[in-house]
Amino acid sequence: MNGPWQQTGLLQPQLCAFQQAIFEHAGRAIVLTDTQGMILYFNPEAQKMLGYTWEEVVCRETPLIFHLAEEVCERARGLSHPPGTAAPEGFSVFVAGLGPDRPAIEADWTYVRKDGSSFPVSLCISLLRDACGNVLGYLGIATDISERHRHEQDLRIAAIAFESQAAIMVTNAEQRILQVNQAFSKLTGYPAEEAIGATPSILKSGRQDAAFYTEMWRMLAETGHWQGEIWNRRKSGEIFPEWLTITSVRDVGGTVTHFVSTFSDISNLKVAESEIHHLAYYDPLTAMPNRRMLLNRLEKSCLASKRDGHYGALLMIDLDHFKTLNDTLGHDVGDRLLTEVANRLTACIREGDTAARLGGDEFVVMLENLGSDTEGAALQAEAVAEKARFELARPYLLSGDTEYFRSASIGISLYRGCEKTVDVLLKQADIALYKSKDAGRNAIRFFDNAMQVALDERAALESGLRRALSRNEFVLYLQPQVNAASRLVGVEVLLRWKPPGQATVPPADFIPLAEDTGLIVPIGLCVLDQACAELRRWAEDPATASLTMAVNVSARQFRQGDFVSQVGDALSRYRVNPGLLKLELTESLLLDKVDDVVAKMQALRRMGVRFSLDDFGTGYASLSYLKRFPFEQLKVDRSFISDIMRNSDDAGIVRAILAMGNTLRLNVVAEGVEDTEQHAYLVRHGCALFQGYLFGKPMSCAEFRQTLGGYRGTAPAASFDDWMI
Repeated sequence: MNGPWQQTGLLQPQLCAFQQAIFEHAGRAIVLTDTQGMILYFNPEAQKMLGYTWEEVVCRETPLIFHLAEEVCERARGLSHPPGTAAPEGFSVFVAGLGPDRPAIEADWTYVRKDGSSFPVSLCISLLRDACGNVLGYLGIATDISERHRHEQDLRIAAIAFESQAAIMVTNAEQRILQVNQAFSKLTGYPAEEAIGATPSILKSGRQDAAFYTEMWRMLAETGHWQGEIWNRRKSGEIFPEWLTITSVRDVGGTVTHFVSTFSDISNLKVAESEIHHLAYYDPLTAMPNRRMLLNRLEKSCLASKRDGHYGALLMIDLDHFKTLNDTLGHDVGDRLLTEVANRLTACIREGDTAARLGGDEFVVMLENLGSDTEGAALQAEAVAEKARFELARPYLLSGDTEYFRSASIGISLYRGCEKTVDVLLKQADIALYKSKDAGRNAIRFFDNAMQVALDERAALESGLRRALSRNEFVLYLQPQVNAASRLVGVEVLLRWKPPGQATVPPADFIPLAEDTGLIVPIGLCVLDQACAELRRWAEDPATASLTMAVNVSARQFRQGDFVSQVGDALSRYRVNPGLLKLELTESLLLDKVDDVVAKMQALRRMGVRFSLDDFGTGYASLSYLKRFPFEQLKVDRSFISDIMRNSDDAGIVRAILAMGNTLRLNVVAEGVEDTEQHAYLVRHGCALFQGYLFGKPMSCAEFRQTLGGYRGTAPAASFDDWMI
């Protein structure tokens, strides 16, 4: 006995002890079998890995107990064997192929534990021979490769995600491009070989200034994330808008190692946004700003006037006897006259002032920055009005060489600051216009102090509102919301004021004043509390338990610092399912303190509360902004729906909003649906939800529950045929 082990001084018993210790303490499962596959040794790691004890398998089982029978059969079918001989089966499948030239085989298998669970292993099977070369048995060593499989699966998923429809670009910390996907090349025109090694500046369009990029990198450094709209340039030189998301990658030490950017072309969204904006804010005949645009600009002008103390003026202009010309010469000639009037009015004003068409032959000119002196502002406004009156009185060539003459009546209202609402300012100008008509037409008149009566009425209304709060005079009314099959899915809460002994006051008569005075905040809290109380009552009735309730929230109320906790308290107080409460917000809320708005909405979404964007299309919100807010629903304003069957412009706006809602995966609710033609048209163009007198008028909570009583025992979203009016 003078082999290498003996040269180390180890005797046979010691060697056996070492071998035994190695097997017993190995970190891998070790199984020894005889030539027939009977298990002779089963180490502790194998026992731990497979859940069997020594006594359960040694000299009792073959390794087939640890394997899936179908996997063994499948491997057997893949083994080659001499013609005329049977394919290997059973234990022989594991050792087929072992021989003098191949003493070991390693392959991936699936092990099955005693409890039936399975996991992947790498199994190495070796021949065991004695000193004479005779086969004594087989040694199997198995390693759990579950983690490796998970890692490989993650890599496959990442590879698939990398080749998604969105363009992806990976850079190092020095902004050198390391990798791009096919979508990147398709979108930018740069093949991978050109992009790799370059910097993202190859896409720079020049549209964003240095301050933009400074802010972007500041956000990345602080949060590790940035997203927003950006304009980039393709290899062809074409500039296009994209929605870009950048995420920084850090190592275990917190050092930035890479940046991953994903972006997509939003040109189609921008086009849709532009079309919706133009249809919503410009008159299709004259291309002048329409009433909506005028009101938006007037609100901004009032705010600017409040800051700088300068006067502004509204000139309400009406063509004298336009209806006579329209009726006698036809609408084509009338349209040509209106177009020429628009051109002349636009030429009369300064850059920065506004000339708008309200409809028909009514036009409005808004003058800004007329100085802080009342008399001076009035003189400037009168001078512009005289110029407009003179220009509009010049002859028109509308049909051939025939000249047509038309005069104009003009009413002027001065304004400064925000003491009066835009509606009041327009009404004042309208009153002045009627005075000019009463004076014989072709005249100019200023609004006087007769409106003081209305202001006194406003003060009385405010006092009544304060009493109404303390006396609980506000009552919730509910209007049904239905799906395309006219089945009830929820309601919108509408507020009514019922002073004792007086007629019910509709919201249009007191909500604007409540907004101006700040009373909308306590009124809003009262509405929220009553709504949650009603939802609690609904929860006890299967007919109403699944109905949603939409509550309007004013921008002023939403911006209260404790608004989120107020909603949470109301939900908790009445133990209401938050998913049944939907808060309706207006577009104006999305313009200021965006991060704060998003944070509050996300906090409420985490509670389960849902959001709807009310009166969409009448405000200022950019479509790309919508992606930042967790809305699930858009509501098309009733002003678009009312003339949808007669006005192609309103129909186009509605179709565009429906298409945009589908693109952004938002449900769309059509408000003000009053006849079956409107409903059928909206259904045909993909509208999912509806609200209006066609399906049910606003009614008190008690009336709602009483009317719904006829549907008890049916599905929660009951048919609304009996609500038709």
